[in-house]
Amino acid sequence: MTAVISGLGAWLPPERLTNADLCRKLNTTEEWITTRTGIRERRKISPGMSVLDLAAEAGARAIESAAERNIEAVVLATSSPDRLGQGGAPGVATRLGLGSVAAFDVTSACSGFMYGLATSVGLIDAGVADTVLLIGAEAFTTMVNGVDRNTAPLFGDGAGAVVLRRGNEDDRGAIGPFDLGSDGSRADLAAIPAGGSRQRSMSGGLGFDSVPSADWFLKMEGKALFVQAVERMSATALSALARASWSIDDVDCFISHQANIRIGQAVAQEMNIPEDRVPVNIDRTGNCLTASIPLLLNDAVTSGRLKAGHRVLLAAFGGGLSWGATTLTWPDIPVDIVE
Repeated sequence: MTAVISGLGAWLPPERLTNADLCRKLNTTEEWITTRTGIRERRKISPGMSVLDLAAEAGARAIESAAERNIEAVVLATSSPDRLGQGGAPGVATRLGLGSVAAFDVTSACSGFMYGLATSVGLIDAGVADTVLLIGAEAFTTMVNGVDRNTAPLFGDGAGAVVLRRGNEDDRGAIGPFDLGSDGSRADLAAIPAGGSRQRSMSGGLGFDSVPSADWFLKMEGKALFVQAVERMSATALSALARASWSIDDVDCFISHQANIRIGQAVAQEMNIPEDRVPVNIDRTGNCLTASIPLLLNDAVTSGRLKAGHRVLLAAFGGGLSWGATTLTWPDIPVDIVE
C-alpha cells in the first residue's frame, strides 16, 4: 500500500501585479525584470486577505476534484503564516468544515510542498489517515520589501493542493521514492532576519522599534542561490529517478519549482531533459514558494501538457537550504482552470 494523488486544485488571488506596476516604485525597467527572471506578472493578495483564504480555496477545489472527500488530515506547507506561534492548518480545516481532524503546518521554504508530500505519504503509510489534504499556500508578497528590486519582482501569492488516498503502488498517481536533503550552513543565503526568537532575544527588551525596517523583509544572495539551486535540484531529481529505476527518457513531464526561468532552464539542460517536457508558468505567477509545484501541475493539466499516464518528475529547492524530489505516473482526475 502507498499514497496516491486523487485530487488537485489551485487558486490565485484576483489582483495582478505587472512589471509595469513594480517599475513605478523600483529603479528598474520591465525588460530588466523579464530578462533576468522570466516573470511578467504575479498575483497579490488584497488588503485584509490572508494565506488561509488562499489555502482554503485551493483545498476546496482539490477536495471537489477527488473521488474520496472524507479528509482525515490536513497538512499546510507555507512560509508566510497568518500568525507566529501556531499552525494555520487547523484554521483551514475549520473553514472547509472538516471537523477536528489532525492538522498541522510544514515550513521548508520553496521545498515545503515536497517535504509536505513526504510527510503526507508517511501519515498514510503509518495508518494515521487514509486520506490527506496537502496544501501549499503563500502570501509572500507581504514578506518582501516593495522597493528592493532584487526581491520584489520575484514573488507572487497563490495556493495549490492535492488530495492523497491510501492505494496500491501500481495505481496511477502513486507517489514514488523520495530524495530529500538540506544544508543549514547556507541558511543565510535567503532569510528574513527579524521576527523570530533570535532577533527577539537579541533586542534585550528594547522592542521592535530598535530593529532596522529592512530586517523585516527577505534578504537574498541571488548569485549564490542560483548556483546552489541548479546543483541541488539537478542532483535530487537524478537521485529520485534512480530510486524509482527511471531514466531521463522515461520522464514525460518535469515539474520543477518555479523560482526563476533561468534556474529551470539550467536544471533541464544539466539533466538533458527536452524543453517540450518542461512546462513553466513563472511568467504569470512569479515564485509562489510552496504553492509553485501544485500550481504548475494544475496549469500543465489544464493546458494539455500533462496527461493521464504521463510519467512525472517533481523537484524543488528552497531556503534553509532544503531540497527534494519524487516521481509518479499522473492519474486521470478532473481539474479546473485557474483564471
